[in-house]
Amino acid sequence: MVAAPAPTDLLILVAVVVVAGGVNGVAGFGFALVGTAALATVVDRPATAVVVMILPVLAVNLSLVRELSTAELRRCAVRFGPLVAAALVGTLTGLVGLDRLPAGPLRVALGLLSLGFVAARQQAVALPGRAVVGVRSVGESGAAMAGVGFVSGLLFGGTNVGVQFVAYLRSRSLSHAMFVGVVAMVFLGLNAVRVGAAGLLGLYPSTAVVLASLAAAVPALAGVAVGRRLRPRVSEAWRRRLVLGLLLVVGVRLVTSGL
Repeated sequence: MVAAPAPTDLLILVAVVVVAGGVNGVAGFGFALVGTAALATVVDRPATAVVVMILPVLAVNLSLVRELSTAELRRCAVRFGPLVAAALVGTLTGLVGLDRLPAGPLRVALGLLSLGFVAARQQAVALPGRAVVGVRSVGESGAAMAGVGFVSGLLFGGTNVGVQFVAYLRSRSLSHAMFVGVVAMVFLGLNAVRVGAAGLLGLYPSTAVVLASLAAAVPALAGVAVGRRLRPRVSEAWRRRLVLGLLLVVGVRLVTSGL
């Protein structure tokens, strides 16, 4: 994808977000990882794939807001304030470093994250960082949350992958409302900040790419809607095969091309 996306580039972007949205709708997760990793295999600069996916990821996660009340959001902010604040710092740091990473190592990093996710879901290995943030012995002290937030934000800012956040929050034995509230604060808040930060840092190659990213939110939501309709017709085993098979292919391609 160049500074002014060609029609072919736009078709590729639409296809990627529709497929990623469909996977998310069927499996309930995976939009950011599938979309970013898949797009990174076809663009010249994988850093562009990361920033182009910010707006579609934001749009897909907006559905979380429907499950929040003002009181729940306030309780989340009080309890997990250090996590969110440190995540913001880490995310901005990751974005600053994003444009300084050579294309090859970034492709390899995205590929390894994809393959690591596959291995973790297969229970072959623990995804780096996931085992640490997911254990119950990691408390909710300000220092613990700040450490988890910064490291997770660093990875999220540079790759769009936020599995560490989810692993940590699930380990806190939260009610569904509280879990949704914190996820909404983290992903919606951080993504909103990332849009402005990416623009200020010059990570978007052109205004046309920003508009293409914004327009991609529509087919992304359509893909999610179609995936949700298909979910009852797809068994759990096939959902798993769909997501892991796609990430395996994409991960191998990213690693080999990066090397």
